[in-house]
Amino acid sequence: MRTTRDRIRHAISFEIIGLALVTPLGAFVFHVPMSNLAVVGVVSATIATGWNYLYNLIFDHILQWRTGRTMKGLGLRIVHAVLFEAGLLLLLLPFIAWHLGISLIQALAMDISFAVFYVAYAFVFNLAYDRLFPLPEWRQRKIQASME
Repeated sequence: MRTTRDRIRHAISFEIIGLALVTPLGAFVFHVPMSNLAVVGVVSATIATGWNYLYNLIFDHILQWRTGRTMKGLGLRIVHAVLFEAGLLLLLLPFIAWHLGISLIQALAMDISFAVFYVAYAFVFNLAYDRLFPLPEWRQRKIQASME
């Protein structure tokens, strides 16, 4: 299982890269001043960082408990990304509506758009992260599988 230090590196790098991508893109698509969207982005990233850490910790513990391992296949990676974004959507919706002075429906449409972006981003980011920083148990399992 990942260490606390590794989980913190994961969460922070995920949010920094995501924020650098989504802020200018969102400002362009939604015709919102970049400064307003930057505030939403920074607050959202801060909330998302805490959620990312907590969600992944809980997900990995449940996965370890249910399967005895933490390695994720394609289907589980998709479930992982979708559940993460659904939880984050519920956490962020009130803030987005309040800060931008828009209705909850408008905030929901904006938040869903961000969630769709982040589902794809989370999938790619986590796949890349796991390849860049594999756990020793994964390397050992891969070696054992190649010997069979």
